[in-house]
Amino acid sequence: MIGINSMIRAANDGGLGGGQGGSIGLGFAIPINQGKWVAEELIDTVKATHPVIGVTLDMKFRGEGARVAESGSDGPAVTEGGPCDKAGIRSGGVITKVDGVPVQSGQGLIVKIRSHRPGDRLKLTLERDGDERTVELPLGSASDMDR
Repeated sequence: MIGINSMIRAANDGGLGGGQGGSIGLGFAIPINQGKWVAEELIDTVKATHPVIGVTLDMKFRGEGARVAESGSDGPAVTEGGPCDKAGIRSGGVITKVDGVPVQSGQGLIVKIRSHRPGDRLKLTLERDGDERTVELPLGSASDMDR
């Protein structure tokens, strides 16, 4: 893990008259392998990419897994020609596993995808209308598609 402390805020009001000392740190962490990949890409190509599957997720979904959003006024939920489109994944499908490991939420799916590189192949298990199936797809690159 690489931890990056991105902001410091004093825990007290900043006055000299006492109060509680210290700070609250706001930061984030990324896996070391992801940090290495980003550094290599920046050195080699002057830009960094991240993997995508080409869907918009319904982040309000509270069931197990990650539900592909319904298409709406913002456009289609599945990017035309993207990895999920090519694998036959449609709006309303719920992705329940990545490489056999359960997915708990949309955020969890994003974390699992981002721990890979564009071009890596993943097996996604999904449910739709009571049917379960597993598809294998290569990860796309955010620079190649809108989603």
